[in-house]
Amino acid sequence: MKATSVTRFFNYRVEEGQNPYIGFMSFQHFRGEKMYSDIVVTQEANMTETERVECYPISDDAEENGRAEGYYPDTTVVYIRVLWKEFEPRRGEYNYAFIEDIIDKARAHGQTLIFRLMAHSTRARDDVPDWLKELIPCPERPDGMRVKASPTHPLFLELFLEAVKRLGERFDSCPTFEAIDISLPGAWGEGCYLNLYPDDVLERIVDAYTSVFKNTQLMTQLSRPNLIRHAESTVGLKLGWRGDGLGDPHHMTEFYPNKIEAISENWKTAPVSFEAYWWLSEWMRQGWDIDDIIQKTLEWHISSFNGKSMPVPYEWRDKVDYWISRMGYHFTIDSLTCEDTVSGGSDFSAVLCVDNVGVAPIYKAISLKFRLKNDAREYVFDTEIDIRKWLPGKYSENVTFTIPKDIMAGEYSLDVGIISEQFPVIYLATDAVRDGAYYKLTNITVK
Repeated sequence: MKATSVTRFFNYRVEEGQNPYIGFMSFQHFRGEKMYSDIVVTQEANMTETERVECYPISDDAEENGRAEGYYPDTTVVYIRVLWKEFEPRRGEYNYAFIEDIIDKARAHGQTLIFRLMAHSTRARDDVPDWLKELIPCPERPDGMRVKASPTHPLFLELFLEAVKRLGERFDSCPTFEAIDISLPGAWGEGCYLNLYPDDVLERIVDAYTSVFKNTQLMTQLSRPNLIRHAESTVGLKLGWRGDGLGDPHHMTEFYPNKIEAISENWKTAPVSFEAYWWLSEWMRQGWDIDDIIQKTLEWHISSFNGKSMPVPYEWRDKVDYWISRMGYHFTIDSLTCEDTVSGGSDFSAVLCVDNVGVAPIYKAISLKFRLKNDAREYVFDTEIDIRKWLPGKYSENVTFTIPKDIMAGEYSLDVGIISEQFPVIYLATDAVRDGAYYKLTNITVK
């Protein structure tokens, strides 16, 4: 039987499910759980706030009417931030079981975890550990006020970074951690009043994280792009960045553009994430232009978005679905060219043309595999293709693997898949038929 070179073409179709590592994140709760609606409207300030959903675990008295007020997209990423006092309730005693429980819940819900250990929030109930207050002066946080400042005593950072070290020593190799978000001084670890801290102090914070989190993606606030460059120049680690306050007009037109300019190529090797200023229902109440927000974040190569714990207005569902369909990586198959007949022991060659129709690459080193399969046998072939190099755009990959000498003759389906042990199904945006983690490309006759 003479081999014939054939080409199969495929069409774009939105993925069947939500891919890992990208898209909306659940915040302080896990995939499919109850959603919170603990919103307090401050009329005189024309703004809304939350009282009980700023730290994990959520207060038992927080309202949970969110799913009756809107919807939340499916998500494979959870963002959890916990207080230092929960992790180190007594000096030198670390509650590893608390963190392990969070990891177990994320895994059980099919999610990776972006995690931040934060020293405090703005309220007395979420302050630094009581034992720290016995050692150094700490800001007062009166009821009804939001005090964002951290202690300025040198012992504050020394002891907090010791807790970070213990966290990294225990959990750096955990595959469920999608990223660790570097905690800077100020409420929630988000970098309030950074002008009070010299650059060398902030660099020491980054150094503390990079020294223990060597196998986990690190992220930091966009407010200090020089910290991203510092990590790369000192230890070669590429930090992702996250922008707080998405939607706020000042952030959109001035703050973000000015900061991004200094690290405009960083998205090619490390992820970009945003967190909402307030939440989407408040964007609507404020009259902010969601179309402009979506377009700008796509231009800034967003991979993930934290919309907090509040529901998305139903009126914006089509817009949000479009946003998710572009956020991060989205791989479609354009065509496959190969011979339709092969022999056992011979080399099989093919050209696979793919298109990343998203706005960012995938940042995980996940194998692109081919498979020959029929009702009786299945053979899997690894490739050395580095899919992290698939930036937005089209790629043509030459694929070669050797057919086993002892393969059974017959008709086989030739399939392709991007296979991750942690999340086996990475969906492709294609009309090719999916079989588990693989997509059928064509039929091959094996002699």
